[in-house]
Amino acid sequence: MYDLTGFQRDLLYLVDGLNDPHGLAIKDELDEYYDQEIHHGRLYPNLDTLVEKGLIEKSQRDKRTNEYTTTRRGTREIEARVEWEDQYINRDTAD
Repeated sequence: MYDLTGFQRDLLYLVDGLNDPHGLAIKDELDEYYDQEIHHGRLYPNLDTLVEKGLIEKSQRDKRTNEYTTTRRGTREIEARVEWEDQYINRDTAD
């Protein structure tokens, strides 16, 4: 996970969290989160990078639509990242 860009981490989290993770659904979520349009030339190469790294799998729903799912490795990486973040974010500040 340490070698992913922030954008790639966002993609991984979206693929893991969306009920229907296909390209346009992922793009719509990113457009809303980033408050700007995410172009296909940025989206799909980064999804392909996650596929190459073994974090997500890509399959065809139909001739025009690809679906993405998180691999076991991807899920483990997310869990490890959340655990790492929690030690810094969710500190108990009460003395």
